[in-house]
Order: sequence, then C-alpha cells, then structure tokens
Amino acid sequence: MLRVGLTGGIGSGKSTAAAVLAGLGAHVVDADALAREVLAPGTPGLAAVERRFGPGVLTADGSLDRAALGRLVFADPEARADLEAVTHPAIRARTAQLVAEVPAGAVLVHDVPLLVEQRMAGEYHLVLVVGASEETRLARLVTLRGMSEEDARARIAAQAGDEERRAAADVWLENEGGVEALGVAVRRLLHERLEPFAANLATGVRSTLPAAVLSPPDPTWPSAAARLLARVRYAVGEVAQTLDHIGSTAVPGLPAKDIVDLQVGVRSLAEADTARFVEAMARAGFPRVEDVTADVGHDGRPWPKRFHGSCDPGRVAHVHVREVGSPGWEFALLFRDWLRAQPGERDEYAATKAGLAARLVSTEEYAAAKEPWFDRAWGRARDWAGASGWGPPEG
Repeated sequence: MLRVGLTGGIGSGKSTAAAVLAGLGAHVVDADALAREVLAPGTPGLAAVERRFGPGVLTADGSLDRAALGRLVFADPEARADLEAVTHPAIRARTAQLVAEVPAGAVLVHDVPLLVEQRMAGEYHLVLVVGASEETRLARLVTLRGMSEEDARARIAAQAGDEERRAAADVWLENEGGVEALGVAVRRLLHERLEPFAANLATGVRSTLPAAVLSPPDPTWPSAAARLLARVRYAVGEVAQTLDHIGSTAVPGLPAKDIVDLQVGVRSLAEADTARFVEAMARAGFPRVEDVTADVGHDGRPWPKRFHGSCDPGRVAHVHVREVGSPGWEFALLFRDWLRAQPGERDEYAATKAGLAARLVSTEEYAAAKEPWFDRAWGRARDWAGASGWGPPEG
C-alpha cells in the first residue's frame, strides 16, 4: 500500500483534506481520533492521565475534559511529554491494527498532527502538508472552534513552524481559500500523483522522465534528496554506511534533468543483494532495476553498483548503491564537490549538457554522450582533490 503522511498546523484545514481523501476511497487513519479512543472512559489511558494531571481534567460524567487538559499541556513541554508517554504507545498499537486491515494496492493516509515534531516523515512514501498563514489559522480557531485568542496562539506556538513543515513536505497544499478550493486541489493530487504512485508501488515500476530535458537550478532539490535519504535510512537501517545526494541536482546553480540522484554506501554489494535489502527498498518505493549492475569507469573497467528507482511519478529519483571506498563511490562524491567548489568547471559542464540535451531525445543517449566530457574532466578533478586536500565526507 502507499503510505501517505498527512499533517498541518492546527487550523490549517488538514482534517478537511483528510475527509476529502476518505470520501474518494483512501483509507484514513486519524491519530486524533485514536487519541480520543485510547482516553475514553474506562480505559487504562484515562486512568493514567487522571493520576498525572488530577481530577480537574475530567468532566462531571468522568470523561476527559480535552479543553482543560489542553490548557495544561500545550504551554508546558514537560507536561506534554508526560501526556505523550501515556498516549503514544497505545496509539501506535491501535494504528498498527488498522494499517494491517488496509488492502494491498490501496492508498493509506495517516493523519498525524505532530508528524513533523515527532520526526516521522521517513516512515511514509510521501508527506502531504496542508498549510495556511498563522493569521488565517488563528481566525479559524477563534471563530470556528470558539477558542480564546490566547489559547489559540499557545497551541500554534507549541507546534512546528512552517519552515520545518516545508522541509518535510513532498506536497504542500496552500489553504487560504475555502473548502471547495482545497477539495479541488486534493482530488487533483489523488488522481494525478497518489493513485499512480500506488499502482507503481504495487507493480514495482519506477518512474522515469520521458526525455532528456534540462530544468533550471531548483533550490528544492536538496530538501527533496534529504527526504528520500531519510526513507532509505528508515528502510534499510545501518546497512547504509553512507547516504549522500550526488549528481547534478546536488550542485547549486547547475541546470539538470529533474532527477534526484542518491548514493547509498554499503560495506559489500553482497549486503545489497540480500532479499532483505531488496525487499525493504521496494517496500519503501525504490524497486531494484535488475539490468543495471555497473558503470564503466574512466579506467575502462566496470565499476560495480546496484541501481534502484523511485515509484513516485512526481519525483523521479535514482538510487546508486556502491561499496564504500570503491572507485565509483569515491568519484560520485569527488565530482559533486569539485563542481561545487569550481564555478568555471560547473559552467563548462552546464554548457556541455545544454548542447547535448538540445539534440538528443532519450535520456540513455544523453547519458552516453556525456561520457567523453567526464573522461576529460577526470584528471582536472583529481588534480583539484590533491591540491585542496579533498577526501570523501563521512556519513
């Protein structure tokens, strides 16, 4: 199944987006609803909360007074941590039960208000953030939920800011308009990206670009790479000795095909060939491309690697798995750092790429045609490494 993490600040409209997705057939697991479930009257969770916070957090009928509890915890990080220690284990267990019931090939949407704060982004194939300005959210909380302005501001301040949410977001849906406009955006996202992503994931199909088209330098490439690398780390754990953003999209100011290249360094390719590694990568949305097992090095010898692609139609990505310390692993890092440090070399490479892209159609032809430039550049890069004292970065 495709796992989508849905989040947004309080008052952003996240719950509205979840309702639209549910109405269109997505399977929504609502963390807030589960939080209410595990603190229902008679549950061990509610008893633990009463012991920690006192009877003042209960209503006359013995149920949880969420407003009273909120006033205690949203302005007090220690109190909030104590509450989470009670609720989070129970919510995780119930979430796992519900997720296990979702059929294969479906779209699962996990609605988690604190997804960013809890650093959960790596657990999902895609993170969707619904955003709105603080002023808009404040007005909604006061007028629609009846909060005081003081309470509303305290709750907003207790959550992550927009900068952190944008770093975690594969998709950001701005929600400054009405419910109808948000619904249109959600439906488009489901049909154009989520459903094709789920189909690719179910069949092990990677996404590709139709042609060798260069894009202008995109400042969001590094953050996209960071999210993808977090998913790889979550999938394969410490088998990945190093995780790096490489290739042209890792060089600021360099036009590139809109493909994010990643490198996973392993102790031995035998580890990357295990069923455990291959299946974990496939589940994370990076199926193995079996017919790519090596690059041709500048010494004319094969440089062994394993190759995976991303199933996400909205973010084409290549994952190159190489042994740490191997010639191919080292060259990928050297080439990136050399171009970062030498603007003249970067610009020469950009001109070469532009000329090739203008006359070649397929990405395969384009990649092959760049090899002579790489061969000529190899010596210059090595000279720079020696003069600068460059060495491969750690981790």
